[in-house]
Amino acid sequence: MKDVENFIMQVEEVKARNKLDLSLGEDLSIGIMNLISLEEHFLFSFVKTGREGYLSMLEQTRELRKRLLKKIVKENKGEDWCISKHLLAATMRLTEVGTKYLHDGKKQEAEGMFVEAFNLYSMFWAVNGTVAAGKVNPAEAKGKPKLSMLSEIFKKMIDCCKE
Repeated sequence: MKDVENFIMQVEEVKARNKLDLSLGEDLSIGIMNLISLEEHFLFSFVKTGREGYLSMLEQTRELRKRLLKKIVKENKGEDWCISKHLLAATMRLTEVGTKYLHDGKKQEAEGMFVEAFNLYSMFWAVNGTVAAGKVNPAEAKGKPKLSMLSEIFKKMIDCCKE
């Protein structure tokens, strides 16, 4: 019971310190994920077709992604910028893999991918100061993927329906 009380106190502490409107931040981060995917698609489309226009679209998309990522990545301690970009890219890719598994009727594999994607997404917010990463334990590496303690805290903080 004490652990639950500590967990709830941690969530309330983070909420109180949180300067970012998570509903806005969530929408923005999902948009950035899609921009990263677009950059990849423009690259592969250029390589496949040789059409120069794809390079121009890639550059425009990259510049927009950089401008928008600055709205979330406020401090660039160490390699936070690059880490943040890669965490969002990996989140998006694992989400897409999970969706394909789900479509193919592989529900258990899909759920595993979705859990791992959410764990990475929670790490993104920890890197960017929204979740107190130093106070939580990572997910166990054994067996079925499960939400990390970090993800459990983040899950309690988000409210995508906040207008």
